[in-house]
Amino acid sequence: MIRTLALKEFRSLFAAPSTWWMLALLQFILAWFFLARIDDYLQVQAQLAQMGNAPGATIAIASPLSGVLALMLMMLIPLFTMRLIAEERRNQTWILLTTAPISATAIVLGKFAGLLAMLTLIVAACTLMSATLALGTHLDGGLILSNLLGVWLLAASYAALGLYFSALTRQPIVAAFGALAVSFGLWMLDMGSDRVRALSPNAHFQNLSVGLVSSADISYFALFIAVFLALTIRLIRHERGGR
Repeated sequence: MIRTLALKEFRSLFAAPSTWWMLALLQFILAWFFLARIDDYLQVQAQLAQMGNAPGATIAIASPLSGVLALMLMMLIPLFTMRLIAEERRNQTWILLTTAPISATAIVLGKFAGLLAMLTLIVAACTLMSATLALGTHLDGGLILSNLLGVWLLAASYAALGLYFSALTRQPIVAAFGALAVSFGLWMLDMGSDRVRALSPNAHFQNLSVGLVSSADISYFALFIAVFLALTIRLIRHERGGR
């Protein structure tokens, strides 16, 4: 049942014209930034050649590209998640799902998996863009994979957060702005002290973006995702009278 719901959500996301507009804008920004970084990198080749430990194309181009994608996803994911539950409530199609013989857990995990599948394609497309650098220079495969993991975990975290806010209200715009405000607040925590930074998803993403893959960072993202999915399941169960 989870797989069926995930496929339904995946198809419905791509059936919406707004999704294609947002994806087109995202790809335009990423391509512009990617080409600009390549141009900057080529212009300083003479200076880099004189350095003993000069940064390669992976550090100078691929890693910053992942950082831009992470920032863009923070702003775009709430626009995707607001459709998952809040818009269904507004369109009065949510009642069909809540009265069906499907558990709240299956509903939440199905919707989350469908959105995550689309986000995975976005992250993969960005990774392929970085991989094209291998046609002209050497790439650090480990660092690229670490960036891929970091962006994917960050996207999954924003998706779980946005799904929770989508379950809180029947107004899609309220759900989107609520999720975006909290995401931005968590992002701002990265500028605080070490204890405060530990609460920021962006701080853990930064560790992965420089190639530091640790169980602490992965555990943080897993716990973040699990908590917000559990809260969403609890909300829906309460709405359905405990089912």
